Amino acid sequence: MKYKQYIKLLGPITKKVKPKGKIISRKVFKNYIQEKIEYFVEKNEKIKAFLLIPKNLEKKAPLIICHHQHASKYIRAKSEMVGLVGDKNLAYAKELVEKGFVTFAPDAIGFEERNKSKKNWWGSEYFELATRLIKGKTLLAKNLSDLSISLDYLQTRKEINKYKIGFIGHSFGGRMAVLFPAYDKRVKASVSNCYCRNFKDSLNFNSKTRIPMELVVPNILKFGDFKDIVKLVHPCHLYISAAKKDKWSQDAKKIYNYVKPTFKIATLKLKIWPVKHEFSKKMRYEAYKFICSIDIDPTFFIGKEIFIH
Repeated sequence: MKYKQYIKLLGPITKKVKPKGKIISRKVFKNYIQEKIEYFVEKNEKIKAFLLIPKNLEKKAPLIICHHQHASKYIRAKSEMVGLVGDKNLAYAKELVEKGFVTFAPDAIGFEERNKSKKNWWGSEYFELATRLIKGKTLLAKNLSDLSISLDYLQTRKEINKYKIGFIGHSFGGRMAVLFPAYDKRVKASVSNCYCRNFKDSLNFNSKTRIPMELVVPNILKFGDFKDIVKLVHPCHLYISAAKKDKWSQDAKKIYNYVKPTFKIATLKLKIWPVKHEFSKKMRYEAYKFICSIDIDPTFFIGKEIFIH
């Protein structure tokens, strides 16, 4: 699959809007500042997200985009990333800001404040998918476009080094940690946790997995599979963090071997953990070490200890 084919398969992409946003709330914590921001992703659509900024920042810092899980938790997304609700093991936006990064935690469409039903119900995501498909559009295109426009806005912020962009995600976030760097080449390093599954391996009704709604892209198998999108991530550095007992990680080794020859000038790392579908303290420690070892900013972490509370 070529990059242009990937973009064409996604269908019509949201027309770019001028980066424009505002801070709607601001809370000061011990080591960082939590801003709730609002900005346009389409001409008539504004969304809210969290931006976490280290206190006493002395220079522009690298930005890490932190994408939430799925787990049919439609009423929590960005708030879990910053540690306000849900699984504390998934509060990686909060943990990474305490390491000195600026971190960004948005809601995907259909989740939390972008959930039209306001209930923990799959119908909200199905609505977003179906109303696009009948117009020749895809939900994946919307998700990717929203993130790309978010990045346009974030690169206008004085706290952020716009050339030092990373991405991290678990589960749904894990697949977006592949799909977004393949789409937007501004991402320099990415960590994908607990998602490495080819589409073809989910076509059998008796398969342990199903194709997620946001991955429904007509005709994509005519040109390639998930493994071919992973190839498009290069030259972004990529760490595939997989779980041996996780159904969504089953193709990790196979996909790693397939894409490895493509990663000629970027780091490609695979680690398979003897666990289920999770993002444990040890797994996050390795993820953060990878981000810090990559040339997002070669001087930023000198003398800084990598630890997790």
